[in-house]
Amino acid sequence: MERLARRLGLADAVVIGLGSMLGAGVFVVFAPAAAAAGGAGLLLAVALAGFVAFCNATSSARLAARYPESGGTYVYGRERLGRYPGFLAGWGFVVGKTASCAAMALTIGAYLWPGQARLVAVGAVVAVTGVNLRGVGRTATATKILVGVVLTVLALVTVTGLGAVTPDRVDGLDGSARGVLTAAGLLFFAFAGYARIATLGEEVRDPERTIPRAVPLALGIVLAIYLTLATVTVGVLGADALASSTAPLVDVVTAAGLPDLAWVVRAGATVAVTGVLLSLVAGVGRTTLAMARRGDLPTALAAVHPRHRVPHRAELAVAAVVIAVVLLGDVRGAIGFSSCTVLVYYAITNAAALTLGREPGRRLPVRALAVAGLVGCLLLVVNLPLGSVVGGLGVLVLGTIWYALRHHLAPQRSG
Repeated sequence: MERLARRLGLADAVVIGLGSMLGAGVFVVFAPAAAAAGGAGLLLAVALAGFVAFCNATSSARLAARYPESGGTYVYGRERLGRYPGFLAGWGFVVGKTASCAAMALTIGAYLWPGQARLVAVGAVVAVTGVNLRGVGRTATATKILVGVVLTVLALVTVTGLGAVTPDRVDGLDGSARGVLTAAGLLFFAFAGYARIATLGEEVRDPERTIPRAVPLALGIVLAIYLTLATVTVGVLGADALASSTAPLVDVVTAAGLPDLAWVVRAGATVAVTGVLLSLVAGVGRTTLAMARRGDLPTALAAVHPRHRVPHRAELAVAAVVIAVVLLGDVRGAIGFSSCTVLVYYAITNAAALTLGREPGRRLPVRALAVAGLVGCLLLVVNLPLGSVVGGLGVLVLGTIWYALRHHLAPQRSG
């Protein structure tokens, strides 16, 4: 079996994790989360989503160190729980993240050229796929540039908004635990990019040490950024204005009296979402590669390019599906749909981590964190908007039916 090249160090892995997470939460998710939970509720939801993500990250890091190969929880589920749980995780990841790719591409189009959003979105998918096909080293380099630009823009928004923060506006907790849980489930969409680090298990140098360090480091940086920006946006705009905003960070600089900076923020949003799309397409391609290697997807997708050492067929197939969704679908409900399937993915991650034995030298209560992560994922899933739950679980059921036909009925017919 052809292997991918190990080219990435700790800094590369952290940057790719940042590139996967920064953007979606900051530029897309805060408004619907505020609508669900109010101002203070938004801050609680960010913290809750971050805690669940930390639990998941701990389990992911332990498993990735034990199984340093592409595929993430698709591999862990198969190895620790059985073929079907592994398949369900992989299927949920591929479907959910494909929807995320389409949503991010359409967001790029909406920012750059609203009148031709689909055309721009298709161009963005083609461009990032071309970068990824040139090799993961180039992907890491491109992501470093994107992350640097995004962090600069976010710092600009924070500094600009701090002077206009009104503490009394950080209120609006609606008294409903469900509202906070709904918001946390939506916000989890913004944290889920750390899985991208785990899917690089076959391309990271010294994965047993690098991945367990890179995952929590990237997650901690992003959590601090999200909490800061959530406080600023609520403090400047208030819960009601934030809930109805289509571009919260643009509205922050405008409300702070510097509308001329709006174009800088719009450009930063485009760069951020492009970075997310770059990492998402690569991550889905590598999970597709892992599933194809084991026959859960067509084996033709398991090819690795002889020169660039990337899963070129898998990435091209993913790009084709994303383009189809971009042309035929829309972004409404995409965040909730993706959150539903990805939370199921991480529930399986935590269940797999619970089967690991004791690991000497670990200071964290890893088993307790795995239990908390499993319960947290399931709790957030059932509190997502009803349409997202029905759509996400419906697709998982369809995948289950296909799995049963593929692995049980087909052998019987051949016999």
